[in-house]
Amino acid sequence: MTGRWWALVAVSLATFMTYLDNNVVNVALPTIQRDLGLTMSGLEWIVSAYILVFAGLLLVGGRLADLVGTRTMFFAGLAVFTLASVAAGLAGNQEALIAARAVQGVGAALLTPTSLALLAAVFPDPRERATAVGVWSAVGALALAVGPLTGGFLSENADWGWIFLLNGPVGVVTAVLGWRSIRVPRSATAGAGLDLPGLAASTVALFALTYALIEGESRGWTSGLILGAFAVAALAAVAFLVVEARTAKPMIDLTLFRERIFSGGLLSMGLWAFGVFGIYFYTALYLQSALGFTPIQAGAGFVPMALLMAIVATMSPRLAERFGSALTVATGLALMAVAIGGLSRVGESSAYLDLLPWFLIYGAGAGMLVPLTSLVLDTMPTERAGVASGVLNVSREVFGLLGVTILGAILSARQSAATGTALHRFLDAYQFTLLIAAVIVIVGVPVSLFSLRARRAAAAVAAEPVPETVG
Repeated sequence: MTGRWWALVAVSLATFMTYLDNNVVNVALPTIQRDLGLTMSGLEWIVSAYILVFAGLLLVGGRLADLVGTRTMFFAGLAVFTLASVAAGLAGNQEALIAARAVQGVGAALLTPTSLALLAAVFPDPRERATAVGVWSAVGALALAVGPLTGGFLSENADWGWIFLLNGPVGVVTAVLGWRSIRVPRSATAGAGLDLPGLAASTVALFALTYALIEGESRGWTSGLILGAFAVAALAAVAFLVVEARTAKPMIDLTLFRERIFSGGLLSMGLWAFGVFGIYFYTALYLQSALGFTPIQAGAGFVPMALLMAIVATMSPRLAERFGSALTVATGLALMAVAIGGLSRVGESSAYLDLLPWFLIYGAGAGMLVPLTSLVLDTMPTERAGVASGVLNVSREVFGLLGVTILGAILSARQSAATGTALHRFLDAYQFTLLIAAVIVIVGVPVSLFSLRARRAAAAVAAEPVPETVG
């Protein structure tokens, strides 16, 4: 295996670590609460601190990768994430654990966009890059399933700290592999000045939006704090757009959003994340509330779906090459919507085998959206691959949070209005929420068919210049 494929292994391992920490802690929370005597607020912030910092700093991490160099930022992010993971595993109180989780979020925000940008640099050939992105996406899909399973197993059979401490040796192995195999030229923009006003505005916007989405359900969507957070996010977003339009060296060339592939790709990716994160979260509740699964069994129930998602993810670049990215992505979203609709028919007497076919259809559809990543990256100049990766991941994280919060609000409202036993009210609300989710995801089908379609002629591709940043 050549050096660049070992580099892919290193990058995929790093991505696996960060994605795993998005959900590994959830099923271990009762054990952590018991051992550390956590308050409910402290328990919530163990999860929220990581997500808040991770989502808030994604654009910063991507831009720093462009300026300092992707290889440099990869190892910096890996070091921060690994050391913070060890600190989290050794934490003896809620303050130390929440602080360590926040620092983990910093490391993840540096690692995630950098990892994707490295693939663009290590694999200059488009076909090889598409395959590499497929493998990278497959690893992320596996983390969705392995996270709850790992968290539940370790919390029940070992000390809960091991869900974080495992990142120590994995981080060391990743660093050794990466040091020996990752060889990329220094960025042409390395050493250039930072767009500090743009970085500050984007960070404030993402922090405020993420905070509002995380805390809205518990504090009330119409509370002053949440409405204020949304207002701050909106004002900061407007400030960001104004700064980017006027600065000589913007983080993001706003004219890119006029490019249908770029904008359509981001929206399609967002709708994918809306479905994956939202449905995964509430179907896990269904497995435990209605079918009586333990947290470990619920995590294991998603493994077939995630495995098929990973397999299809490695094949989807070839499907896109043969049938076109627009049709491949649209088919994937359509399959996801059909599967969500099928899951809405589950009832009190359903068994896991009744759900499994819909899980598999869902996994196959979700795996077909891998070509989106390469398409979005290809619309940005090579020297801006880091910030392009950051934008892509911001779309995924924010829409994922929207999936959890919006569907959660719909489920809660429907459950409150329903009558009957607690289980009947939950199932009624769950089924209704899935139908709403299916309608939202199906919107991505016409969006992707329109925005991702090929140019009318190959000559048009050659004649049309790639949008460049100002300066």
